[in-house]
Amino acid sequence: VQLQASGGGLVQAGGSLKLSCANSRRTASNNALGWFRQAPGKEREFVASIGWKGSSTIYADSVKDRFTISRDNAKNTAYLQMDSLKPEDTARYFCAVSRSPVATSRRELYGSWGQGTQVTVSS
Repeated sequence: VQLQASGGGLVQAGGSLKLSCANSRRTASNNALGWFRQAPGKEREFVASIGWKGSSTIYADSVKDRFTISRDNAKNTAYLQMDSLKPEDTARYFCAVSRSPVATSRRELYGSWGQGTQVTVSS
């Protein structure tokens, strides 16, 4: 599995961005997908996860009601719609495939990390 995250950029506080995570090798349609982020000097933290059917999702409290995760298994792609962005959302965002079919925040279940995409929110 080879993941490619894209869609990051510079945006003002209150703005929106949509990240994409494309699987360029083979489908991970039977696995949950997740987004994590890492700011300089901080640990990589969970952001959101979606189960293999796309019907179950979980979010970190810090992004709940602002971010929306989705997936299109036919396109082997997951998305993260980020609205009402805040300066504290500034980080490098990574997508990964879980060994579990259900949405999970457990980082140890994730692998095949992509290279990430930078999101910078200015105040």
